[in-house]
Amino acid sequence: MPFASILEPPGEAPPATPDATLAAVFHDLNFDQIVTGATEGRAPYDLAGFFGHLLSRASSVAYRHEVLRDLERPEVRSAIDAFATAMRSVRARIAQADKLRQPFQQASWRLDATIEYANATETLTAALGQAPIASAGLRSLREYLTGYLESAAYRSFAVTNRTLATELDRVHYGVFVLKSRVTVQPFQDEADYSAEVAATFERFQQTTAADHRVARRDPYPEVNHVEEQILLRVAPLFPQVFARLTEFERQHREFLDATVVRFDREVQFYLGYLDAIAPLRKAGLEFCYPEVVEDSKEETATATFDLALARQLHRGGAAIVPNDFALHGAERILVVSGPNQGGKTTFARTFGQLHLLAALGLLVPGRDVRLALVDRVLAHFEREEHMEDLRGKLLDELVRVREIFERLTARTVVVFNESFSTTTVEDAEFLGSRVLEELVRRDVLAVYVTFLDELSRLGPATVSMVSTVVPDDPARRTFHILRQRADGRAYALVVANQYGLSEDRIRERVHP
Repeated sequence: MPFASILEPPGEAPPATPDATLAAVFHDLNFDQIVTGATEGRAPYDLAGFFGHLLSRASSVAYRHEVLRDLERPEVRSAIDAFATAMRSVRARIAQADKLRQPFQQASWRLDATIEYANATETLTAALGQAPIASAGLRSLREYLTGYLESAAYRSFAVTNRTLATELDRVHYGVFVLKSRVTVQPFQDEADYSAEVAATFERFQQTTAADHRVARRDPYPEVNHVEEQILLRVAPLFPQVFARLTEFERQHREFLDATVVRFDREVQFYLGYLDAIAPLRKAGLEFCYPEVVEDSKEETATATFDLALARQLHRGGAAIVPNDFALHGAERILVVSGPNQGGKTTFARTFGQLHLLAALGLLVPGRDVRLALVDRVLAHFEREEHMEDLRGKLLDELVRVREIFERLTARTVVVFNESFSTTTVEDAEFLGSRVLEELVRRDVLAVYVTFLDELSRLGPATVSMVSTVVPDDPARRTFHILRQRADGRAYALVVANQYGLSEDRIRERVHP
């Protein structure tokens, strides 16, 4: 298999430009927090854009799953981590070389970068050759690297840079300073007077002397004017070596292989996500490789949770409450109702996050997860009203709903959260019914959070999910979202009984 990318198999359509509204959707679903966690400490790789490109085929999802499973092997992970560390050093050397003004020093730094790059690439290739790799992605990378290292161009490059470095190491010269005159000449096996001076005065030492040397703050210092003048006088003493150094630097200014560089960046997409979820997995929360299908909309998820919220709660030591859901047969829409602050919005975000993560080919929170492959996730969350917006809040909501329907396809997932909650109950029920009926007509997967129980009973395509409370203490939320018939009146009766406001208790007070 030819290798081009560790993120997509050969033949996968190139990623489209991310939607302009993607940032708003990510914000509504708190998916932007997930992206931040997965890219933390990896700013030079510019990974955020990868999270905006959903895969279009289930086979591409499987390709990424295979790569992730290999990366979870300690020997593979350690090899790639070592390679990434070396490549960061290579880029730092190149960047420093570009800042230097002295041509010989610049060429020397670039030569060091080529050697470090060659060592890193060869070490990675050898490690991948010994590791038990199962994924098509890493196997094809290994084949590419093997062919690359065996190419005549690379062999000439690697032999030349190492030979040149050896020759430069053999350049020895003497510097003689007499008053203000500095003389540079070939080294002639003169005695090392610094060693003789140290040996002479060693017997007079009584205590350990304080070290008054000042360390250089810049790890890659520019030569000063004196050092530059010395260097300019050393070069003519060894003309062939310095000529070859200059020519090598000219021929190999762009020595990094584009495919190797691309792999170095793309693999961080996987590693960043694995590192982000590692603390949660260590704490006992479950993640799995979901079954992602193109030809069915039946879905299941067990013990799933809002990944962004879980990361926050874990840092604070709080417990995470997982939930389940399922869509069977003609079921398409989860209508979530129940008391406020019971986890309804969190559940809705979880639904959206799961489909995004699955379409990115990443592990998802939960176990035994089966999801449809979606082309996009759209969201409709309540927005703050702004004085400069003359449309009004309800009209703004309706405009945004229309924009959603203009963009969605049969493969789109939509998350509606407390839509039309600022209007009358009658209007909210009317508008909500029309929205759900249109989603059903278009065969769209969705979750719809509402305070109206009636919307959960529109037909076989809707599934009622209810946020629950502790039966003996309805003020306490369990944050469990259960598949059951919505009956807000039952919850109201529990609250009324708790506070002595039921019909029977009121009658007892009025007519004792």
